[in-house]
Amino acid sequence: MSNQIVPTKGNLLATKKSLELSKTGFELLDRKRNILIREMMSLIGRAAKIQDKIDKTYEDAYAALQKANITLGICNELSRTVPIDNNLNVAYRSVMGVEIPMVSLETVDIPIPFGLNATNIALDDAYNKFNDVKHLTAELAEVENSVYRLADAIKKTQKRANALKNIMIPRFETTVKTIADALEEKDREEFSRLKVIKRQKAQK
Repeated sequence: MSNQIVPTKGNLLATKKSLELSKTGFELLDRKRNILIREMMSLIGRAAKIQDKIDKTYEDAYAALQKANITLGICNELSRTVPIDNNLNVAYRSVMGVEIPMVSLETVDIPIPFGLNATNIALDDAYNKFNDVKHLTAELAEVENSVYRLADAIKKTQKRANALKNIMIPRFETTVKTIADALEEKDREEFSRLKVIKRQKAQK
């Protein structure tokens, strides 16, 4: 018990209240941590699937581009006809107070920008495959950023929960016991004193 805390009933009640609040806080933090961990684990599984799809799509896209370069010559000039895509949007959702990004790439039906007479199906295939990669990359960016934010929040939540469990709660429990013991001892002393006074009065 801290030297500043006088063993009074008022301080005992106040410390018990602080102890209960600390226990409630720990339970809430523990629940929050478990929810965040579940959310993060589901996203990690999703990220792995997206990464596999991106790797396969990139492989197919570069194979198609290589075929187009072989059959059409280097396609640098044709690549400049592909318009810049500014349809990326970022919003946020909250998971237990953690802001999670929602990245969306608006699907716009843009026709293949280069003329059909100067190209072939290999270049068309490469264009479509790289377009698929663009959408998958936006999705992966959302998931990976979410995992990073959740992991950071889990770490902070765990740190706070540990502080309550290992420091604050034991400290309050010790203080409650010390104050209760001191009050009990004081009551015993008061009871003994009253008995002595009663006996002295009876003797008179």
